[in-house]
Amino acid sequence: MSGVQSVDRALDLLEALAELGGEAGISELAARTALPYGTIHRLLRTLLARGYVRQESDRRYALGGALVRLGGVAEGMVGEWAQPYLTRMVELSGETANLAVLEGDFIVYVAQVPSPRRLRMFAEVGRRVLPHSTAVGKVLLAARPEPEVAALIDRTGTPRRTANTITGHPAMLDALRRVRSQGYAMDLGEEELGVHCLAVPVHDGGRVVAAMSVSGPAERIDALDLEELARGMRRIADEFGAELAPRALPTPNRS
Repeated sequence: MSGVQSVDRALDLLEALAELGGEAGISELAARTALPYGTIHRLLRTLLARGYVRQESDRRYALGGALVRLGGVAEGMVGEWAQPYLTRMVELSGETANLAVLEGDFIVYVAQVPSPRRLRMFAEVGRRVLPHSTAVGKVLLAARPEPEVAALIDRTGTPRRTANTITGHPAMLDALRRVRSQGYAMDLGEEELGVHCLAVPVHDGGRVVAAMSVSGPAERIDALDLEELARGMRRIADEFGAELAPRALPTPNRS
């Protein structure tokens, strides 16, 4: 196995673990990556030694702590890359623009450009919130399979943040279907009363890897043409996603 091929396959394993919820057995990894068992065992030994994966007591494998440091640095860099795109969203809407990602069961805000207006909204960079009550959270959940979303809701619940918060499995799954249909999500005072937010997905190739939003006082957001705003935001988010997307490479030989 060549060095470059080994790196490619090791990354396949890490991505497969992430897609499988952070942990998996050998058979699940083989089914997801189409790699031979012997290859998987060899690569996992190296990843274990470097701390990028760990082995649980039931012999399943999980993402390791060494990824936390890389992830923190990468998030900071992505936040920097997002700044000009968020600035364009502020110019488009007049409101504060945010970039958020889904980490485990929580939404994390990784970048923000504030509105120039005196009365404006702030979501502190680094803040972690449950996804069900935010527009960015709904956009990111809508990109996941419904069984995965249901499992997340089982773990976290849907605590009522305000009188407007959507709670419970059926209502949340219905809301996410609407997000998929219309291509954007709204938070209508569901996280904080008097604050409305519109969010769109950021696609990295075929995946949704982040969400971008604008938020402001309810009366100002409601006065905008939301369909037109969503179209403009999606154009900006698509340009940002194209910058994040991996360069096209030849499909590796899986033999």
